[in-house]
Amino acid sequence: MDTSLGERIKIARGELTQAEFAKRIGVHKNSLSRYERNANKPDSEFIAVLRTKYGISESWLLFGEGSMKRRAPADDTRVCVDETELVMVPLVQARLAAGSGSFETSGEVNGRYAFRNEFLSRRGNPAQMVLMRVAGDSMEPKIENDDTVLIDQSQKEPRPGQVYAVGVEDMVYLKMIDTLPGKMLLKSYNPAYPPIEVNTNGDLEQGVRIIGHVVWVGREMP
Repeated sequence: MDTSLGERIKIARGELTQAEFAKRIGVHKNSLSRYERNANKPDSEFIAVLRTKYGISESWLLFGEGSMKRRAPADDTRVCVDETELVMVPLVQARLAAGSGSFETSGEVNGRYAFRNEFLSRRGNPAQMVLMRVAGDSMEPKIENDDTVLIDQSQKEPRPGQVYAVGVEDMVYLKMIDTLPGKMLLKSYNPAYPPIEVNTNGDLEQGVRIIGHVVWVGREMP
């Protein structure tokens, strides 16, 4: 039986409510409702999230062709595998390409590690997550040298007391962010490292850039 685009979106949503599904994929509930009623056509970002986060085939979603779940091609490591619902998250170098606000553009990927999609989705946007290995003791005792941190690059809005990956020129550091009128303080847990004060009235893109929020820390046991 032929189905409309809106009906296929409902099928992809499954047993989740519109509110729950909208929150998981990062759209407003009213927008999702309009998509399902065929009142509006979803944009490319919405389709990309369904592809990367849920492994939904674009051909099936847009045209009703083939199966709902797509097979992951060899070069696509962010698709959830049907049986295990895993996402392969890249481990990146703590260095950015000049002038960019993203790890991915540097191409410095040192392997990929499997996480359950459900685990990642509770913490943010799996499609924008990367792993980074910590070097140094500035964030001890909470984050130690050689720990691995999971960073969600979609969460760039600073929240006081939270830890972020912060780009300074072409390097990346982990810092706790606090804000003052016209200023941002980049703080370390280790008291041996004094805070770095940033004037937020200037152009942050030319100096300090918030790359993403640290949402998980992993540590190998000796």
